[in-house]
Amino acid sequence: MFPQLRFQRARVAALGIFASASLVAAGPCDIYASGGTPCVAAHSTTRALYSSYTGPLYQVKRGSDGSTTTILPLSAGGVANAAAQDAFCAGTTCLITIIYDQSGRANHLTQAPPGGFQGPEPNGYDNLASATGAPVTLNGHKAYGVFVSPGTGYRNNNPSGIAKGDEAEGMYAIFDGTHYNGGCCFDYGNAETNSRDTGNGHMEALYFGDNTVWGSGAGSGPWIMADLENGLFSGANPKNNPADPSVSHRFLTAVLKGGPNKWAIKGANAASGSLSTYYNGPRPNASGYNPMKKEGAIILGIGGDNSVGAQGTFYEGVMTSGYPSDSTENSVQADIVAAKYATTSMTSGPALSVGSSISLRATTPGFDTRYLAHTGSAVNTQVVTSSSSGALKQQASWTVRTGLGNSACFSFESRDTPGSYLRHHNFELQLVANDGSKQYREDTTFCPQAGLSGEGSSIRVWNYPTRYLRHYSNVLYAASNGGVHTFDSATSFNDDVTWMVSSGFA
Repeated sequence: MFPQLRFQRARVAALGIFASASLVAAGPCDIYASGGTPCVAAHSTTRALYSSYTGPLYQVKRGSDGSTTTILPLSAGGVANAAAQDAFCAGTTCLITIIYDQSGRANHLTQAPPGGFQGPEPNGYDNLASATGAPVTLNGHKAYGVFVSPGTGYRNNNPSGIAKGDEAEGMYAIFDGTHYNGGCCFDYGNAETNSRDTGNGHMEALYFGDNTVWGSGAGSGPWIMADLENGLFSGANPKNNPADPSVSHRFLTAVLKGGPNKWAIKGANAASGSLSTYYNGPRPNASGYNPMKKEGAIILGIGGDNSVGAQGTFYEGVMTSGYPSDSTENSVQADIVAAKYATTSMTSGPALSVGSSISLRATTPGFDTRYLAHTGSAVNTQVVTSSSSGALKQQASWTVRTGLGNSACFSFESRDTPGSYLRHHNFELQLVANDGSKQYREDTTFCPQAGLSGEGSSIRVWNYPTRYLRHYSNVLYAASNGGVHTFDSATSFNDDVTWMVSSGFA
C-alpha cells in the first residue's frame, strides 16, 4: 500500500543514516504508518515528524506585547525554524502556548486546566514553559525543547483517535535523561478526560523520574515507567522490576505500548544505538489493570489528575493507533539517532570566566549605583563604591563557579562566605551553605544571557527558565515577566533583570 514508505523504512533499518537536507527521508510517523500503526498524535517543538510535514510545530507568546507567532520547520520534514523564534522573542521573554499535533487530527496540547490538583496560575491552570529553556541542535540546526519545571503542564482533554478502554496503542518520547525529580508526575501519553483520578487503569502514559512511591526499577533511578493511574509500573510486579534499569542518557528514547493483557517498556540512547526491552509481558498483577479503562486524553509534564510536582524536558513524542511491531519501533529509533540530537550553549551575552570574581550592578534608572550583595543570608542590593568598607565590598563580590546543577551554566559562591552560594527558595534569593543535595545544586544554577534591556546580562534560573534574577524593592527574587507574585510585575521587568558584570570589588 505504501511502496515508497516501505523502501524508506528498509533504508532506515539497513543504514540508520540519512543524507537529506530536510533531516530525514522518512519521519517517525511515516514509519509507524508503513507498519500499520499510524500516529494519531505527533508533538514536537524541534522537528517535523512526517517527511512531508510543513505545518506549524508550536506557538510562542512574547512578554512585551502578548503577541503570538507560530514556528514552522525550515523545510518539509525539517528542523524547527529557531531563528524565527529568536527574532520574534528578541529583547523580551517568550512562552510556548501551543504544541501542535502534526497528525492532522488537531490533537494540539495547550495550557493544562485545573483538576484533582490546582495549577499555580490564579485560575488554577498550570504554567506554560519558557520558549528558550531547552536549546539543542539537530544535525547542527538549533531548536528548542519543552523545559517543564514543577507547576508546568500541557493537556488536551478532548482529542480524536486516542485509544480508549482496552484498545491497543503505542507511544514514544524523547526526554532529557538528566532532568528529572521524584515529584508526580512527568508524563506523556493517555490520561483521564476530566483531569481527575478516576481509578486504576484509566491512564497509559510514559513516565520518567525517580519517584518510588508506587514502583521502581533497578538502582536508584531515574527510570522509564508506565503511569497507569494509581501506580507507576516498571513491569508485572506492582513494586519493582529489576530488569528496568536506571537510565540517564542526555537524550533518552522512551517507548511504551499496550494492548489487551500485554504491554512493553523500552528505552535507548536517542543519540546512538538501538532499543532495549525493559519489560514485555502481561498487565500488572494488581487489581484494575486488566482490562484497561483508558479514557483518551493527552498530557505532557503532569499526572492524570493534574499533579504538578514533576520536572523534565520533552523534545518530541507520538501516540499511535494499534500495537506497533518491534521492527517498526527499531526503525523509529534509527530515525531518531539519524536526527543527531546534540547539546548546544545554554548561555549568551558577556562571557563569564570560571574562578573569576565578579560584581553585578543594577541597571534600572534610579537604582544603577546598587550592586547584588548579601546581608547574612538575605540577598539584596546595596550602594557600593570604591570607598565602601572592605566588608561591604566582600558582600558584593561573587566567585563564578561551574554550574552545580548543570555544567553548561554557572553558580555564584560568596567571596566572604566560602561554601555558600546564591540560591532561590520560594523564588526569593538567599545565601545558603552547600548541603550537597540535588535540589540545592539545581537551585544554585543560573544561565546568563544577553541583557533583555539591550545591555549587560540577564541571569536566567536554570530549573525555572521563565524566571530571572530581579531586584524588586532592593530584594532579590527569581521573577517571571508577569505572574502571580508582586515581584513578577511586568513593569520595568527588562531593566530590573539586567545587570552589568564587572570585576569583583573583592
